[in-house]
Amino acid sequence: MEERMIKFYSKHSNNLAMHAIPGHFATSHSHINYYIDVTSIGTRIKEAKEAAKVFQSKIPITKAVDTIVCMDKTEVIGAFLADELEKNGYRNYNQHDTTYVVSPEINANNQMLFRDNNKKAITGKHIILMLSTTSTGDTIRRCLECIQYYGGIVEAVCSVFSTVNDVDGYQIDYLFNQDDIPGYEAFPVHDCPFCKKGHRIEAMVNGYGYSKL
Repeated sequence: MEERMIKFYSKHSNNLAMHAIPGHFATSHSHINYYIDVTSIGTRIKEAKEAAKVFQSKIPITKAVDTIVCMDKTEVIGAFLADELEKNGYRNYNQHDTTYVVSPEINANNQMLFRDNNKKAITGKHIILMLSTTSTGDTIRRCLECIQYYGGIVEAVCSVFSTVNDVDGYQIDYLFNQDDIPGYEAFPVHDCPFCKKGHRIEAMVNGYGYSKL
C-alpha cells in the first residue's frame, strides 16, 4: 500500500499537505477508493499550527467559542485553534476566560459520552466540533447528537478532509475536499463496485489510521 502513496497540497495553504493511497478500503459507514492520511497535520507542530490558522480564518469573529470537541486525534490542532481564537478576540463565557479542549469517550457499544468531570465543558457551552476526515457525515451526526444531548451549542464544524459541505444544516469548514483528489469516490457498502467485482478490501480505515486485512 505505502508505495502507492501520493501527496496533495491544500489550496488554502502551501504549508499543508495530506497523503492518499489508492485502493479498496472500508470505513465504518462506506467503502472508499482512497485512504486519506492526515496524520502529519495532526501530529507535527508546524502543520497543526498552520491548520489552526486556516480554520480560525473560516470562523466568524461574531461566534462565541467556549469549547473545542476533538475527534480522531485532532487535539493538537484543537489546542492551537483555541490559542488562535483567544489571540484574535473571540468571546468565551468560561469562568477562567480560557477555552476547553476535550474529547468524548467511546464506549464498547460505539456510543459517545462525557463523564461527569467533563460535562462542565459541554453543558451550556458554545462549541466547535473538530474531525480529521469526513466521508459520509454519519460521524458528525453522532457527534452533534451527543453534544446536544449534554446541552452543548455547536457553533461550527471543522474537518481536515471532507467530502460533504454540510450536515444537518451545519456547514463543514475543511482544509481538503474530494476535489483535491482526482477520482476520489465513496460508496454505500451494499453498492460498492469493487465488492461486486470480487476485489478484496485492503484495509479497515478511520480517523486514527488503517489496519491491513
